[in-house]
Amino acid sequence: MVQWQWEKRGLVFDVQALPNRPEWFDAFAQAPNAIVLNDRVRVYFCCRPKADAHGMFVSYGAYVDFDRRDLTRIIGMAEQPIMPLGGLGMFDEFGTYPISTIKDGDDVYAYFGGWTRGASVPFNVSIGVAKSRDGGVQFEKLGPGPVLGHALDEPFVVTSPKIRKYGDTWWLIYTAGTRWFMHEGRAEIVYKLRAAHSPDGLNWTRLGYNLLPDKLGPDEAQACGDVLFHNGAYHMFYCYREATNFRHAKDRTYRIGYARSTDMLHWERDDSKAGIDISPEGWDSDMVAYPHVFALDGEIYMLYLGNEVGRAGFGLAQLKGSLA
Repeated sequence: MVQWQWEKRGLVFDVQALPNRPEWFDAFAQAPNAIVLNDRVRVYFCCRPKADAHGMFVSYGAYVDFDRRDLTRIIGMAEQPIMPLGGLGMFDEFGTYPISTIKDGDDVYAYFGGWTRGASVPFNVSIGVAKSRDGGVQFEKLGPGPVLGHALDEPFVVTSPKIRKYGDTWWLIYTAGTRWFMHEGRAEIVYKLRAAHSPDGLNWTRLGYNLLPDKLGPDEAQACGDVLFHNGAYHMFYCYREATNFRHAKDRTYRIGYARSTDMLHWERDDSKAGIDISPEGWDSDMVAYPHVFALDGEIYMLYLGNEVGRAGFGLAQLKGSLA
């Protein structure tokens, strides 16, 4: 029995409605992630400038501020990317995407997927970490390399970080690639949700297993597992899709799923409880993806992406009912 639903509040950040966007922000507002400040909710996202002469993109991190009392009213925006891309040959030379932020005392930390380009496959990704000392306006990377990269049993992409802290333990839910394969002349990646924990946010112990069983078969792709502790349990919302033909077939692309745990180690998947799906028409009528859940002033909200994985911007939904 479904005990809750998400009431959609619409496309609260519409990229095309923003006048005079800077050159580094041409399109997309992907992977939204919020921190709550005194008078505002700061939502980080990733955007792209126009493609270069070879049709290649990079991705930058930015933010938009919403009025804490009205999450549909924009009151500020980043004037420049929150951190620079990596230098020649570095793991994040060509992009930072996705970004997950957390406020810890007076500091704000950002965990991000750093992109580099490949030859036999189009990209590789590892997870980096950066710290802000000015309230989350600008971030300084804590080192030139990744904080979580490839491992013996995680040889491909390590990305899609979602950072949480419960008690004295830091938790990182992330995506690890399991294999690349060729489909219609294009390299495609299969990836699954995994987790690691840490006493300090820097030195990580990986659990070493997939958190969720597959719903769509062994090549199902899973991403963006965001966890909220509520009513004595851990509630994870994430997205999943088919392995092939997902870019243009709406019945094969991203949907949001749900899983529950009492210990962060063992998860029970039940996507029927996700409480959100595509709309009959409009900006999220083909897909819903990359959910981020957060609590604010006694309410619980979800930020999420719609069609084309956030090309139009991101939307907001409010929880009706109680997570149990």
